[in-house]
Amino acid sequence: MATTSTENIAIVYSHGGGPEVLKLTRRAVPEPGPGEVLVRVHVSGVNPTDWKTRAGGGQSGAPGAECVPNQDGAGVIDAVGAGVDPGREGQRVWVWEAAWQRTEGTAQQYLVIPARQAVPLPEGASFDLGASLGIPALTAHRALTLAADGPSRLAPGALAGRRVLVAGGAGAVGNAAIQLARWAGAQVAATVSGEQKAQLARAAGAAHVVNYRDADAAAQIRAVFPGGAQLIVQVAPAANAALDVAVAAPGATVAFYANEGGDRLELGVRDLMFANLAWHGLLVYTVTAEQKDGAVADVSAAVAAGALRVGADGGLPLHRFPLERAGEAHAAVEGGAVGKVLIDLP
Repeated sequence: MATTSTENIAIVYSHGGGPEVLKLTRRAVPEPGPGEVLVRVHVSGVNPTDWKTRAGGGQSGAPGAECVPNQDGAGVIDAVGAGVDPGREGQRVWVWEAAWQRTEGTAQQYLVIPARQAVPLPEGASFDLGASLGIPALTAHRALTLAADGPSRLAPGALAGRRVLVAGGAGAVGNAAIQLARWAGAQVAATVSGEQKAQLARAAGAAHVVNYRDADAAAQIRAVFPGGAQLIVQVAPAANAALDVAVAAPGATVAFYANEGGDRLELGVRDLMFANLAWHGLLVYTVTAEQKDGAVADVSAAVAAGALRVGADGGLPLHRFPLERAGEAHAAVEGGAVGKVLIDLP
């Protein structure tokens, strides 16, 4: 079922800068090599690392190399390379880390990618959901599974009864963390900065939501979790360190995946020692292959079970842009758009 198209409409950039460096172009349709598949991309998802990579000059490749942005996407396998099951042609898939250490991201009609990174997407799951998984869901999975006393994989019951606090519950990673934690049986609370975001965190499935700006935020969280939070998924470790210490259970783990609110983390040594607290940083791109494969499998299982949702009803409003307005899509993410920014391919 190899494509009959000879044109691949794409967004590219060849040097760092603002959204204006993104240009619409037409390229040849690539051919998959051994172990690769050609994906006809329907929807491309935009993450903070996408605009940060663009601003910094690009993905791996020679200086000045033409780069296509965006790590995540969803579409249909159009052709397969040698060594790949021909039966995968026509398969609906979600794509992860397309542009990691590569110059070919998902902001193009046709994408060649290793077959492992094109994951079957169930018929009941939309391309919008598929393009919203990738970085957010895999990051959330790692945050929920890195504690020394917790599970290394997620499934129903894996976090049964565990008290999980998700900071930034209205963000893409926070949303995925809430939904995955609920699917795995955890008790979930979230912190947000206002009522609009509180509604989104509740829609995602957080049973309790607290405004972290409230003077009594720690008391509110302790009222929900009298024994303290056993696992904290943290987007702003520097800004929220004091609150985390105040609400953490003895032996708790704080899993942080971003540096919102500052890049310098100050912690009281005795506070951590006496409560046996662990602060654990993570970057989804550099976790082990075994951890990545496990996360992909578990996220896929959650999708198949209907446990992951997008859109306002799932606590993650969608903001859509056509491919020719990819710069605006990047600017929306950089500007802190609440929800998920998606680019529709022509």
